[in-house]
Amino acid sequence: MDPRYSAQDILLCDLCQKAALQSHCNFCQINLCKACVGEHLSDSSKRHNVVPYKHRTSTPNYIKCPNHTQKHCELYCETCDIPVCSTCISSGKHKGHDLSDALQKLSSKTNDLQKDLKELEEKIYPKYKEIALDLNSEKVNLEKHYEKLTTAVTKQGEGWQREINIIVNKQKSKIDEMKTKHLAALNKQEKEIKQITSYVKQCIVDLKKILHSNDVPLTSAYKSRNDEYRRLPPKVNVTLPSFSPQEISADKLIQMFGSLSALSITTEEHGYTMKSPDSVSCPPVKPLLDEPELITTIYTGYDYLYSVTCLSDEEIWTCGDDKIMKLYNLQGKLLKSIQIKSGKTLYDIAMTRSGDLVYTDRGRRTVNIVKNEKIQEVIRLQEWTPYYLCSTSSGDLLVTMDSDDYKQSKVIRYSGSTEKQPIQFDSKGKPLYSSGDFSKFISENRNLDICVADVRAGAVVVVNQEGKLRFRYTGHPSTTKRLFSPFGITTDSQSQILTSDWYNHCIHILDQDGQFLSYIDNCDLQCPMGLCVDTRDNLFVAECDRGKVKKIKYM
Repeated sequence: MDPRYSAQDILLCDLCQKAALQSHCNFCQINLCKACVGEHLSDSSKRHNVVPYKHRTSTPNYIKCPNHTQKHCELYCETCDIPVCSTCISSGKHKGHDLSDALQKLSSKTNDLQKDLKELEEKIYPKYKEIALDLNSEKVNLEKHYEKLTTAVTKQGEGWQREINIIVNKQKSKIDEMKTKHLAALNKQEKEIKQITSYVKQCIVDLKKILHSNDVPLTSAYKSRNDEYRRLPPKVNVTLPSFSPQEISADKLIQMFGSLSALSITTEEHGYTMKSPDSVSCPPVKPLLDEPELITTIYTGYDYLYSVTCLSDEEIWTCGDDKIMKLYNLQGKLLKSIQIKSGKTLYDIAMTRSGDLVYTDRGRRTVNIVKNEKIQEVIRLQEWTPYYLCSTSSGDLLVTMDSDDYKQSKVIRYSGSTEKQPIQFDSKGKPLYSSGDFSKFISENRNLDICVADVRAGAVVVVNQEGKLRFRYTGHPSTTKRLFSPFGITTDSQSQILTSDWYNHCIHILDQDGQFLSYIDNCDLQCPMGLCVDTRDNLFVAECDRGKVKKIKYM
């Protein structure tokens, strides 16, 4: 014997525990001395593969019982979620439990571990890194935006007398407060993301160690946490404040100085799909163009075109003075036509969040959805007629309608076919909307306000998601040609409200608080009606009398 080794260093046979081992059974994963090989092979109930010990395979295909060290676990108790040997079974502790093959279970768990590792490395961890980068980018843009706001407020106050400096300081204080809240919200999420990213990174390291170690107990005991990590934290949605300066006037200085829109910070689920992110947490600031640009014109063939809605950034649905809805691409090619059941004229169409087309059928008093080119009735009204509609961020439908005697108008929120919320009166019990058989286009803003273009009232009426009146916009003083006539309405990623002014042949752009921002009046618009925007904030305008759709870049 080599004097460097003591007796306890000699590896002994697993059967007799006396003689030094010489062989190894790869199938049974047992070490054998020369004398015990024959006895081991005599057990014909199992497969054997006896080789010299130094030629043994390192991959275990047996599981030693943690409670009975001399036993191998051939079964796995699904009820207790542990491997068991024959002694465990005979003890009666697992009577009536679901049992499966231990090696198959181990193999399944190993596969699950490898899948989890791959998902963590290739999908989950990169996603958190991407969110962290986006947050850092937002913080950089945040400084620029708030610096721009501060500069605007300062410039507006430069020409004013000393006594109005207090107003300037108050506005700056509001900006700093909103900036602090905004930054705090981003820092909070950044901290959370970094913490979870660290957990995921450590989990990846731990899983690699388990896989490389071939440690059976650790592998068997592994519990996946990928379900937890797949659920990305809610992302911060911020409606950036803006400053709306007014011309300097000697009267009513405080009112004329200008106002800051409110800072709105909300959260929205990321929707973990491991595809490109649905949207950036806080939409980047997009300034309005001084001169909006006409990108393309699509001829629809309608004598009178009423509504347009985006199926995608490349395809639009339209409806007009007949009972046919038409799908066009941006090159003006007709891709598809769908005829409604009623003989009445189509008034409005919209897209749901799932990409289905919905429309109102005035003749049948119904709201319908088109799935796989088949029309299904969703809502049927009694004593009321539906006109215009939109799909909300939550998947609900908002529908404007008039009573049969034309003496009442209202908006109803529907969840499926169930009436969820009526919106008809203000806090004093007065009607929010004008009565009569007139257009009332509708859109939901990103801040969840409900915006209605009420033509008869000559106003854009905006209520919050609870149905409480926020403001009415009745046109801008510079609109001097004819009365303000808001037919169509839509909103964009900046929570700006765009409404078409039929008689003045232009589009008004408002901020989310109803402050006038700009006109689109340079694209040879004629009787603009239905409006929609695509995911890139390109505006589509339905010119009613011309039967054309115009795509306009305004930001």
